[in-house]
Amino acid sequence: MTIEPGTDTSPYLGLRQAVRPAILAHRLLAGDQERAGKLATECEDLLYLTGELLKAAGRARILATPPPPRMPDEGGVLGGGDRQAQLLEAYSDAGLLWAKVVGSSLALAAALIERGEWDDVRALAGFLAGAGEERAADELRIQLGQAAWEAHHEELRAIGNDMPAAAIGPAIDALRAVLREVPEEYPDRNREVNRFLPPLASAIHAIMKEQDAEIPYHSRVEHIATGGVAKYPDIVKTSLDELAAEFEGICPRPGRMTT
Repeated sequence: MTIEPGTDTSPYLGLRQAVRPAILAHRLLAGDQERAGKLATECEDLLYLTGELLKAAGRARILATPPPPRMPDEGGVLGGGDRQAQLLEAYSDAGLLWAKVVGSSLALAAALIERGEWDDVRALAGFLAGAGEERAADELRIQLGQAAWEAHHEELRAIGNDMPAAAIGPAIDALRAVLREVPEEYPDRNREVNRFLPPLASAIHAIMKEQDAEIPYHSRVEHIATGGVAKYPDIVKTSLDELAAEFEGICPRPGRMTT
């Protein structure tokens, strides 16, 4: 394998991309003096590995720069073969350290998920995706999605055809939270939310009938209750908003405006 002078010395990173996870780790440590234990350890590991990565990348860049011409009788410390070998070693070091930086970022994200600091996890996923680590970014988004689903498990489990009015508002809020907090990349996110809509619509429709509420001719509550949107998970947010509007029209919730 021959390394051409002047080529990009690190296919694994750009400097700004490489340090973004470290910037986040530094902010997490500096922003809360009470952070300790696992989170602090993961932050410190990420900062250390990023520093080592930058050293290796700098070494590779220096070695890749053509040396100045020597006089015929000038003895070179590094011959062409030695320089090539050191350059290959520097590339290898940079690649392995970048892999460790990515792994350390994933470990930090896991600690953040445990603490419920999901915005920071989204930031890490964005940094990794921007650096070309789409698979690692997707892994973070899936972990974040699982955490968000679990956080709203109780409210979602309560969704059923015969829900009382007092349970419908929290159910709507939980479904909206899932759509907001679970990344779109999470497998079947919309389809999973969509399957809660028929029983939710059935409960709303039952309350409308119980209260002799006038059902507008354009209302889709009954249509959704009978599974009319089952094949259209891409419009799940619109369908949920329609159900929320219908419900809040007959059961206004404190602090919410109805039209």
